[in-house]
Amino acid sequence: MNLLDNDNLKWRRFVGDDSFDYPIDYEAALLSLREGGHVDLLYRWAPNSYCHFHRHTAETTSVVLAGELHVVDIDPETGETLSKKIRKAGDYAHKEPGDVHMEHGGPEGALVLFKLKAVDNSLAESLAKDGTVIGESCFDDMMARQRAKHD
Repeated sequence: MNLLDNDNLKWRRFVGDDSFDYPIDYEAALLSLREGGHVDLLYRWAPNSYCHFHRHTAETTSVVLAGELHVVDIDPETGETLSKKIRKAGDYAHKEPGDVHMEHGGPEGALVLFKLKAVDNSLAESLAKDGTVIGESCFDDMMARQRAKHD
């Protein structure tokens, strides 16, 4: 499968509403979902747009395939910025569960491959500005949606 040129990918778009003070516009395409909590996803960000503030609760590996991904790591206890980095095409990262951060596409957006390994069924938590959990992405929910599509 060519990840850079594939009209067969099924994208799920996420946008923010008035409750967010940053522009949210990104999409996800499920590439693979395997027993044992393994998920492969392709994400793409619109130019200068964010995904939701979140914490990875899964072990996460990513590779930037195109554009730039701007990442701001946040201290979960204080909410203060720990680091800022710009990941460019070819950049690889591996993170253990617990990584709290904001991400946004650069001036031309970003395309990033993510490989996740769920821990206790959990993949990620969406967070409010104060760090409280406002949503959770779970492996079992993804598996149920996938099975429903094939039934």
